[in-house]
Amino acid sequence: MKVSEVMTRNVECIRPGDSILQAARKMRKIDVGPLPVCGDDDKLVGMVTDRDIVVRAVADARDMDETKVQDVMTPDIHFCLESHDVRRAAQVMHDKQVRRLVVLSDDRRLVGIVSLGDLAVEAGDDRMTGDALEGISQPVGAH
Repeated sequence: MKVSEVMTRNVECIRPGDSILQAARKMRKIDVGPLPVCGDDDKLVGMVTDRDIVVRAVADARDMDETKVQDVMTPDIHFCLESHDVRRAAQVMHDKQVRRLVVLSDDRRLVGIVSLGDLAVEAGDDRMTGDALEGISQPVGAH
């Protein structure tokens, strides 16, 4: 089964130069914690999460209007391609200890997000998702 068959499509993103206030409001509006960050031509440049905003900005009392997404986002994120098999996505989640991956097209444009939950519900392979969850749950550096 391909990632394209189980991923969530129509994912919204935010721009690096947008304020973290804009990002937080978008997260609230669409009820998500992670938000992909897209630059020119919808090319993925990073990810910002509600936790990034709190830990890297709010905790330092940074101005929500002045602080840009690019100041708090994580630039190097893990991803998979929509053409990848779901087992490959599960292996990346296991190895990198993440519960979700952004999904890119072959030309590296954002086309969706796949979560461990998507794999568990849609792929129907309990062993694969169990193995992925086991890897995600290990202390960092334990495997």
